[in-house]
Amino acid sequence: MADRRSSSISSRKQPQQARSSELVAAILVAAVQVLTKEGAQRFTTARVAERAGVSVGSLYQYFPNKAAILFRLQSDEWRQTTTLLRDILEDAKRPPLDRLRTLVHAFVRSECEEAAVRVALGDAAPLYRDAPEAREARGAGERIVQAFMRAALPKASDAVRAMAGDLIATTLSTVGKDFSESPRTQAEIETYADAMADMFCAYLRSLGRR
Repeated sequence: MADRRSSSISSRKQPQQARSSELVAAILVAAVQVLTKEGAQRFTTARVAERAGVSVGSLYQYFPNKAAILFRLQSDEWRQTTTLLRDILEDAKRPPLDRLRTLVHAFVRSECEEAAVRVALGDAAPLYRDAPEAREARGAGERIVQAFMRAALPKASDAVRAMAGDLIATTLSTVGKDFSESPRTQAEIETYADAMADMFCAYLRSLGRR
């Protein structure tokens, strides 16, 4: 069942030439615009093709259905999040709590900048929630957080580090999503991120002293 679902949401083929890559890029840009304006419920391949200025047949060369387009957008978002985690949390030249503070600010800003698309993709999640790529993305993020926790809490037990990592990741994701659902000024974003980072850093310091 999982394999059939995965194949139905995978891209039909990968672009091999610059012109094909440009076509796929135009389709994805149009998809974001349609998703932001219409939401997941009114998202259709016809609307995406019209916005991109291409025929539906051209779109179907690369994406067999709307689920495949949405899955590609979600996959790109997963990769961006994983890269964000890796670039910040694996920077061993900086103290762990500095890395955590930087991550919180970057994550909250990202949530606010892409709130409309993230909400719409969340509505479409049942289409690809159980896909292998989804599990792989979650696993990659968890491994990065676990490695960071070993650096941040070197004397803590594995159980404590796992609990701390899960609590921070879950809180950051849930609270960040809730905060981003209303329009925010840059000053509000910075103040909120600072407060959340202070909370996380104080929590890790308390665990480190036990």
